[in-house]
Amino acid sequence: MSDAALADAAPPAPAAETALRTLLHVGCGVAHPDKVPAAYFAPGQWQEVRLDIDADVAPDIEASITDMGVVGDACVDAVWSSHNIEHLFAHEVPLALAEFHRVLRPGGFVLIATPDLQQAAALIVNGRLEEPAYMSAMGPISPVDILYGYRPSIAAGNAFMGHRTGFTAASLERALLAAGFATAQVIRDGHFALWATAVKAG
Repeated sequence: MSDAALADAAPPAPAAETALRTLLHVGCGVAHPDKVPAAYFAPGQWQEVRLDIDADVAPDIEASITDMGVVGDACVDAVWSSHNIEHLFAHEVPLALAEFHRVLRPGGFVLIATPDLQQAAALIVNGRLEEPAYMSAMGPISPVDILYGYRPSIAAGNAFMGHRTGFTAASLERALLAAGFATAQVIRDGHFALWATAVKAG
């Protein structure tokens, strides 16, 4: 998704704010500044707090996104979740979204990126289940990988790379509203991903 499109979808930043706002980056993986989209989280304006279930990536907080009890209520300004929620079972998704909502301050927002199953399905119905849909940093990604997880990583023993659920734009919007967010917007980026923003009531 282009920076311009992201910027158009992002909630406006408060004016004349000097203190750093707190970004909880859930399922963060190994630290890298490029993992935080600057269109939403401008450098120099946000303090990133990294949360992951994997101690090997040296997160600031070791926890599951379905149970972030170590993070206080209403204590962060934004939550960023990049390709995490599809790794949950369907019944766990409401737990994670409720946790995102709980830790946000009033007026805070969550940003979620996750695969767009509707676009993958369009290729599948045309018989392109295993043909590359796009090239990622890990290698070519096919619709079957979008559905079930990146096969080479899973074959190498990384079972956590498996996908256990998935979303269309409409189903993700419904899930966010059901979790208590006041507003939710989901954009299909045309590159096999959904980008959702949802705001907690102020």
